[in-house]
Amino acid sequence: MKTITLNVSEPVYADFQRYAREQDRPASELMREAMESYRRANIRPSKSLRDRQPASVEAVRQPWTDREGLLGDILD
Repeated sequence: MKTITLNVSEPVYADFQRYAREQDRPASELMREAMESYRRANIRPSKSLRDRQPASVEAVRQPWTDREGLLGDILD
């Protein structure tokens, strides 16, 4: 892990320290989780499978007409 210096306001840090004590966890762990949550939501958001392009280079052989057909093919 990379060690960093982070400047935060006193009230924010106090809230993290208080919550960390209540959860019996280090405040640094909570801050890492907060940063990771922000990264997932804003920097590298995951897309829905419906938004992704097919990985195959072939043409679509038969489009699914309904959700049941899609789930049936996946679960079979």
